[in-house]
Amino acid sequence: MSLAHRYDFVLLFDVKDGNPNGDPDAGNLPRLDAETGHGLVTDVALKRKVRNFVGLVNGEQPPYEIYVKEKAILNNQHKRAYIGIGREDLLVGDDKKRKGGDAVDDARTWMCRNFFDVRTFGAVMSTGINCGQVRGPIQLTFARSVDPIVASEHSITRMAVATEAEAEKQEGDNRTMGRKHTVPYGLYRAHGFVSAFLAKQTGFSDDDLTLFWQALCQMFEHDRSAARGEMTTRGLYVFQHDSELGNAPAHALFERVQVQRNMGVEVPRSFADYAVSVAADDLPNGVTLMQPC
Repeated sequence: MSLAHRYDFVLLFDVKDGNPNGDPDAGNLPRLDAETGHGLVTDVALKRKVRNFVGLVNGEQPPYEIYVKEKAILNNQHKRAYIGIGREDLLVGDDKKRKGGDAVDDARTWMCRNFFDVRTFGAVMSTGINCGQVRGPIQLTFARSVDPIVASEHSITRMAVATEAEAEKQEGDNRTMGRKHTVPYGLYRAHGFVSAFLAKQTGFSDDDLTLFWQALCQMFEHDRSAARGEMTTRGLYVFQHDSELGNAPAHALFERVQVQRNMGVEVPRSFADYAVSVAADDLPNGVTLMQPC
């Protein structure tokens, strides 16, 4: 069943002794705003975790397959779409010349129907074998830390060696040195938007939305690694509008969720060092607040 409401939401999550989103252009340092020192996590990183969770829960089976995943060959998925709609004849010849003709719309619909992330976040699928472009109903902002962060740098060593030549070196000379970067603690906030109009175009349903909320609540529980330390969803505040168009501006709703450091806390090191308040008593007409987790 297609969506009948607009949604705006605030996501809070934190990290302890980990790197929530390294920047490959800066030696994998945690991303940050150079002017303010606040930490950043890209929308792409958050979507990756949602994709991983959905793929894990549903075993990568239609209609919950994942289009953008590690080492995926996207044109192979496009081929499946043309085979699925019975237009294999358009796959003959040079890939670069395969425009799809009047079958592009059908191929795009097939991709939306089978791939969760295509109908959720959208995708550009016009590379080589053309399945068109999709604008997804769910969009996320970068997450920004509530307070400035300080990245800690750690030297690490590897005692084992990879080759016999390395093993023949003098003791103490064959250790591999490396570095890793962590944030001692950071509480991050991201904003998101769900469009009922775009959901109708991609086939994004109420069941898909329920799965998306579940993914935001549980995605870090199945994404553990030493590099990311302890990451936890700390709050998901969803403003549901009675109408598809919306009953209040998103920014006015986001401002109702306030996060403040507790009195006397100079350097926050846990979620308990913060207080979250939500002005939910006098919401605009036609807006209700949900907290899925």
